Amino acid sequence: MNSKGEVSSVPCLTFRRTLPGPIERVWAHLTDTKLMPAWFGEDSSIEPRKGGAVRIMGGHIRGIVTQWQPPHKLIYTWNVFDPNDGPDAVSAYPESYPTFELQPRGNDVVLIFKHFPIVDRLVPQSAMGWHTMLDMLMATVRGEPIEERAAYTKRNAALYNIDLDNLAR
Repeated sequence: MNSKGEVSSVPCLTFRRTLPGPIERVWAHLTDTKLMPAWFGEDSSIEPRKGGAVRIMGGHIRGIVTQWQPPHKLIYTWNVFDPNDGPDAVSAYPESYPTFELQPRGNDVVLIFKHFPIVDRLVPQSAMGWHTMLDMLMATVRGEPIEERAAYTKRNAALYNIDLDNLAR
């Protein structure tokens, strides 16, 4: 048995998007309970503080804010549940960490988004899902009409070669 530590690698999704500023407005779209449903789904909220509760898509996603650095960085835990699961339920999936980092660039804001670890079999599906969410975020920040989520999902499923009738679980 070797007592040395081992290096592990885990799948991580990274997206970069340029959004119209100012940075405070983009931050608000990431964190304001009134603005989040437009891109993250109804009944989505984040308590605005380190240690705050995260509840997204009607409780399908639950977590805790681990870093709250307005208006530059937001990290929270991401745990997938059935919306009917009780408060003491344990997710069947490993806990993961979405990270939203905002950097001003002139009149624009660069969003660097990362999410890890991603279960190997769910990498393409997760990429499609986050691509869809970020497309919707971009539309809402720009003040553009937001299409039905299904339209974004269908376009992005083609991009990532996802068969929407046979999703990985």
